[in-house]
Amino acid sequence: MKLLLHACCGPCSLEPVRLLAEAGHEVTLAFMNANIQPADEYARRRDTLAAWAGAAGIPVVEGASDPTLWEAAVAPALAGPRQERCRACYRLRFEEVARVGAEGGFEAVSTTLSISPYQLTGVIAEELGRAAAAQGLACVFEDFRPFYPEATRRSRALGMYRQNFCGCRPSADEAAAERAERRRARKEGAGA
Repeated sequence: MKLLLHACCGPCSLEPVRLLAEAGHEVTLAFMNANIQPADEYARRRDTLAAWAGAAGIPVVEGASDPTLWEAAVAPALAGPRQERCRACYRLRFEEVARVGAEGGFEAVSTTLSISPYQLTGVIAEELGRAAAAQGLACVFEDFRPFYPEATRRSRALGMYRQNFCGCRPSADEAAAERAERRRARKEGAGA
C-alpha cells in the first residue's frame, strides 16, 4: 500500500518506517509541522529527517511552514487543557497530510507521533482517522510506543539531533518548567 507517513522528526521516524515497510507499505515521509517553532528548530528537525531519509532512500515531502496558520488554528484551545491544544494541532497537521496524500495518489496515511510516550495516542488515532476518512484514504494507525526505547537507542547511535519538547511554543515552555522543577528537586535532595 502506498502510504504517506506524517513525521515529526528523524528519531521518531526510525521505528515506524521500519515496521511499516516490513508490513509491506511503500512509505513516503511527510514533514508537515507548522507547530514547530522557532524557525531554527523547525529547520534542524527537518534537516535531520531529510539527511537520514535521503541516506535510507526514503522520499520526503514537506508542507508549508506557517506558524501564523498554526497559531490561528490552535488559539481557541490555548487557554484550555493541553488535550484540546494538542487535538487542534493534530487536526491541522493531519488534514494537510491527508489532503497531500489524496492529491498525490496515496492510498493511506499514518503518523510517527504515536511513538512518543508524551503524546496523546487516543487523540492521535481519532484525528488521523477523521482526516483520512474525509479524503477517502485508509488510516493506518499503530501505537508505536513499545518501540520508543529502540528508536531512542538507534537515534543516539546515528548521532541524530534529539529535541526535548514537542515543537510548539507552549510545549517548549512546559518542558523548560519541568526541567527547572527536576533541577530544583535534585538540588534540595542533595542539600538534605
